[in-house]
Amino acid sequence: MDSQKKYSPKFSFECYSPKTPEAITNLQKAQLELAKLNPDFFSVTYGAGGSTRNMTFETVLDIREKTGIESVPHISCVGNWNDEIKVMLQNYIDNNIKRIVVLRGDLPSGSVGYGQFQHANELVEFIRDLTGDHFHIEVAAYPEFHPQATSAKDDIDNFKRKVDAGANSAITQYFYNPFSYYRFVDCCEKLDINIPIVAGVMPITNSTQLVRFSEGCGAEIPRWILKQLQDYGDDLESIFKFGVDVVTELCDELLSNGVPGLHFFTMNKSAASIAIWKNLGLDKRNA
Repeated sequence: MDSQKKYSPKFSFECYSPKTPEAITNLQKAQLELAKLNPDFFSVTYGAGGSTRNMTFETVLDIREKTGIESVPHISCVGNWNDEIKVMLQNYIDNNIKRIVVLRGDLPSGSVGYGQFQHANELVEFIRDLTGDHFHIEVAAYPEFHPQATSAKDDIDNFKRKVDAGANSAITQYFYNPFSYYRFVDCCEKLDINIPIVAGVMPITNSTQLVRFSEGCGAEIPRWILKQLQDYGDDLESIFKFGVDVVTELCDELLSNGVPGLHFFTMNKSAASIAIWKNLGLDKRNA
């Protein structure tokens, strides 16, 4: 993964768009605590089928206004049509938003169609044709392969199509085996894919939630981690401490081997990400 070592590491936090007053309060508390760490940016997810489209935009502006840190909206194919996407992009341009995360997205329950675009590479190409180089475009990558991929080769080829369409960098799905990431990057280099591929990081705080998410996105939980979580049962304090240790070791391993950045999936909570961040000494990087 030599191509990744030439990039200065970037560090970011991902939040999801809140849907209730309580969720808004929780997010605002978390974002202020995470902002103290001075990340390079926050990103804000886009609900299944665009279900939180308006809240994504509002949350992006709110985070930027209250923290002064770049805030990045997700945009997906699902549930969006050509004219809607044009309006959305113009709103971003008018508000001086220069980075976006472009995804295929998930279909909401009961839906049967996607929208104007079926695949993320089509949306990336559309955005490039419409806006030129205004946006830094992030796309998704899957070190352990997308759960719907027909083969490993097909998955890598799909990723290459997004890069060829104009993606500037990528953020991976989370993983706990660093060698899956190294292998993925090596495969990309053989196809002359040389954009920075930032590692997605999922702190471990709730075993039931982690298992459910992992089953849905195809992320593998190593057996030794899963067995330890099962042994802890409902002991959330022990799960938290164990998770912080495990993910700290993973991140340290990745940074030692030249990963171009870490992107924390915070689930709108701050404690675990802050603990891992401080264990890694990242709180001293701008001191």
